[in-house]
Amino acid sequence: MTSDLLAPLDLAFWNIESAEHPMHLGALGVFACHSPTAGAHAADLLAARAAGVTGLRMRIRDVWMPGTRLARGLTDVRLPLAFGGAAREPALDFDPLDHVRLHAPTGDFHALAGRLMQRPLERGRPPWEAHVLPGEDGTSFAVLFKFHHALADGLRALTLAAAIMDPTELPPSRPRPVEARRGLFPDPRRLPGLLRDTLSDVVSDVGRALDIGASVALSTLGVRSSPALTAEPTGTRRTAGVVLDLDEVHRVRKTAGGTVNDVLIAVVAGALRRWLDERGDGSEGVAPRALIPVSRRRPRTASPQGNRLSGYLIRLPVDEADPLRRLRVVRAAMDRNKDAGPGRGAGAVALLADHVPALGHRLGGPLVSQAARLWFDILVTSVPLPSLGLRLGGSPLTEVFPLAPLARGQSLAVAVSTYRGRVHYGLVADAEAVPDLERFAAAVRRELDVLRTACDG
Repeated sequence: MTSDLLAPLDLAFWNIESAEHPMHLGALGVFACHSPTAGAHAADLLAARAAGVTGLRMRIRDVWMPGTRLARGLTDVRLPLAFGGAAREPALDFDPLDHVRLHAPTGDFHALAGRLMQRPLERGRPPWEAHVLPGEDGTSFAVLFKFHHALADGLRALTLAAAIMDPTELPPSRPRPVEARRGLFPDPRRLPGLLRDTLSDVVSDVGRALDIGASVALSTLGVRSSPALTAEPTGTRRTAGVVLDLDEVHRVRKTAGGTVNDVLIAVVAGALRRWLDERGDGSEGVAPRALIPVSRRRPRTASPQGNRLSGYLIRLPVDEADPLRRLRVVRAAMDRNKDAGPGRGAGAVALLADHVPALGHRLGGPLVSQAARLWFDILVTSVPLPSLGLRLGGSPLTEVFPLAPLARGQSLAVAVSTYRGRVHYGLVADAEAVPDLERFAAAVRRELDVLRTACDG
């Protein structure tokens, strides 16, 4: 195994982390079983299999690294070494037992998951953990996976977690194209074309950066969010999960139009309205900015580890009383974002990480983490899952709740996955700012019923 430098966005995630705001993502999977010892057996399997997964043995350390690229077209020519970078490298002292932990039986998987999600991962070791939570009734157990965002994005985390599940029959994958190795310097005959392309790229990048910056500035105008979404952080965490029928979502989509994702985002908007009104905060005039992450990973050809993310920024129509009109507003906003593409607009701020030198990420990380509340009010992200059933120790995975990091200055994050005909909402909140997270979860369940009824009417 060899080491590799963190991609710019990975480096940003590594440096904006603090003890109160850990930058790990998670997934809480619930497994059905027929024995009270199934959880302990699962923990043994996870530890044994983790030793054989290369990605789980990688730790992150600070390195001296090349500074800024001289030019995009001259990808192998760099400025002198500068401190501030980080790289993944094999941990020679890797012990799976440091990462897989078996807990005492519990009757509430989410209560324990919330407390575990608020604990940062140990940065000196490979930044991941698996917590096995046996159920008190002996008919189920849960596994909470935690992966630092610098180690893996949602797709990469899924790959790593699936590697320590029971073996499954997967369709054969196509071999990745092998790129020819480049020398230290490009062929002199190609220099004029490379320089011309590089200047064009620089001009394009500057234009993109100005466009993104202007869009971010405009997105802050007339913002009406709710103190419930932007309370002062306490560093505590609470999680909850909601399961909906995917067929019901498709019924709404076929009647009202749009995509499944449009419907799922509209459900969040309606649930926020109901939740704010029920708790007495009020939804009148509230239109919080939701960041919708978009993966820019190229299938089979992109780096398997580096984050490749952009995003769309939309105003959630929380103040709109009509459920179908809420869905139309969401659909129109998402269509505008898709027409512009993931490289433009306020949601594409993550792309600017590529143009910040390593030392800038190190020094500016704390400032960037403080700026999240100026950029968006709530995260609503979708994490794809395989359609085939997963098992661990023969126990089938019945539910899986993705759990997103909670940015500084924000009280609630929503992650959504579909798995075997059902939609799973994973909710993460600041435990003190949102002590009634279950009430919001109930509002999510209710909102799909409201949409379906409106469609039927």
